[in-house]
Amino acid sequence: MKKLLFISSFLLCILASCGGQKDEYVQISGYAQGNSYTVKMNMKGVSVPVDVVRDSIDALILQIDTTLSGYNKKSLISRFNAGEKIPSSQMFLDMYRVGYRLWERSGGALDFAAAPLYDAWGFGFRNSTFPSDEEIARLLEKCGMGHLPAELPVSNGYIDPAVMGYPSLNFNAIAQGYSCDIIAKYLYSLGVKDMLIDIGEIWCDGLNPSGQPWTVGVDRPVDRQHDEQGLGDEGLSGIWNSGGKPAGIVTSGNYRKYYIRDGRKYAHTINPRTGYPVQHNLLSATVVSSANAAESDAIATWCMVTGLHGAQVLILGDPTLEGYLIYTDDEGNMKEWASPGFALKD
Repeated sequence: MKKLLFISSFLLCILASCGGQKDEYVQISGYAQGNSYTVKMNMKGVSVPVDVVRDSIDALILQIDTTLSGYNKKSLISRFNAGEKIPSSQMFLDMYRVGYRLWERSGGALDFAAAPLYDAWGFGFRNSTFPSDEEIARLLEKCGMGHLPAELPVSNGYIDPAVMGYPSLNFNAIAQGYSCDIIAKYLYSLGVKDMLIDIGEIWCDGLNPSGQPWTVGVDRPVDRQHDEQGLGDEGLSGIWNSGGKPAGIVTSGNYRKYYIRDGRKYAHTINPRTGYPVQHNLLSATVVSSANAAESDAIATWCMVTGLHGAQVLILGDPTLEGYLIYTDDEGNMKEWASPGFALKD
């Protein structure tokens, strides 16, 4: 999650429906977490003025940034990671609980206290040189959720990292999905039924301004084994259709962030159980969850840790999930796999 830049604007579009009532679609846009964000919603039946909704969304995004952004040096998580005692925050406590449950559920494939491993490989909050096997072994001995309690200890209204041995936390794998869920919860409380929230990850429900289900393009990655830049989008694999149902959709991949050393590719996905970047043929995982966007965010990362077969088992074993995987075969040819309910069209 990158530092929040706080600029927002809104656009109102009113469309007449068949029954004579009017849909009132509003678009609010700005910058959050290093990316542009967009919230589209139907204000039909909502009594709160549009400018109040806009200001409330901005306030929620600012709260998330000042609580959970590792790139904001004054955020609660940055201060905690620096060893400072911080005021107890319900959002901080909630995120920790979510992270701990996901760590348990994934058998350690998702580990939100493994930030030093990402830093060591140069994919965290600081630059780094190539780590030695000895350094990785030392980090594994002292970092990870397995060294921490299920609940953050709070004393006299403060959370003290010293009590826990000064852990370093990083919630990047679920923070953007979590942000979508926070905004969606607010919009639902106003009575909004048709919405699309895009903060790098997406939550959508209902219909778009054309009266059709929301659709989202899915990137087609390129596995550039010898490209030092680590860039790899090549158009779209297709268009996913929500069917008008509530869903979070997130894509995670190893084709954008990596580096090449001695002819070998080191992807930004770290397996926190081994301490090393993953080495498998799965290029990207797009996950749809009917539960929430944080779930989609986490499962997509989990898929990238476990690889193709593990990702297939994970997606097919959960009735709330659908998924679309892009991988390479033994000859380097790009292949794709989709679960039965993943609605993708060319």
